[in-house]
Amino acid sequence: MSGQPALCNPTSRTPPGRVCEHHPGFQFLCYNRQVETRLTVEGVAATYGARRVFADVSLELSGGEVLVVSGANGSGKSTFLRLLAGLQRPEAGQIVYRCGGQALDPRDAARLIGWVAPDLMLYRELTGRENLRFFAEVRRLHLDDGAIEALLERVGLAGRGDERLATYSSGMAQRLRYAYALLHHPPVLLLDEPGLTLDERGTAVVERVIAEQRRSGIVVVATNDPRELRYGDLLLRLGT
Repeated sequence: MSGQPALCNPTSRTPPGRVCEHHPGFQFLCYNRQVETRLTVEGVAATYGARRVFADVSLELSGGEVLVVSGANGSGKSTFLRLLAGLQRPEAGQIVYRCGGQALDPRDAARLIGWVAPDLMLYRELTGRENLRFFAEVRRLHLDDGAIEALLERVGLAGRGDERLATYSSGMAQRLRYAYALLHHPPVLLLDEPGLTLDERGTAVVERVIAEQRRSGIVVVATNDPRELRYGDLLLRLGT
C-alpha cells in the first residue's frame, strides 16, 4: 500500500580550513563524533513508474537517535535508505544533512555515511583484509595493519582477515560489510536488513555497533523483522 507513512515513538572537531590528520585531503568533515550532525527529511516521495511507493515523509534526526523504518515487502524501506544515501533521488521533497555548519545534499554527503545493505558488493577474489584496505584507499584513508585488524576484531572476524571472501559464509560476508561501513568512522549509519544471514553472535555485533553509534551519531535501520524494532527511538511505518 502506498500513501503517507506513520511516524511514532515505540518506546575536538577539525576547525574550518584545517585538514583532518586521519583523512588527508578532506577539510572540515564530520568524522569526529563531537561535531553535531542532523538529518532533515521534508515532504519526501518516491515512485516506481506510475506507482507511488510513499509520499509526504517528513522527520528530523539528531546525533544519538536511531530511526527504524518498517513495513511490508514493497513498501519502500530500502528505497527510503537509498534516498538517504544519495543513491536515488526523491520524486518530491528534500533531504539535508547538517554537520559542522554545512548543509549537504545526500549526493554530497557520502563521506558522512556508512552503508550496509544486501546489495553491497565486495570482492570475492580478495581477502577480507584486502577488501578493507582497497576501500580505505578509495576513500583516501591511511589505515595501518593494526587499525584494519582492530576493525576485523570489532565485527567478529579476528583471525579471518587473510581468507578470501569466496570462502566466507554469508554471515561472515555480512560482518565484513559492517567493517566496510565503519572504515571512516561515519556520523551516520544506514543499515538495510541489518541482521540478514547473521547468527546469534553476529546479531550481538549489530547490537553493539548500534549502541556505540547512538552515543552521538545517527542510525537508520530498515527492517521487516519485528525483533529489530527494539533498536529504534523512532519508528517510521511505510505502507500504512
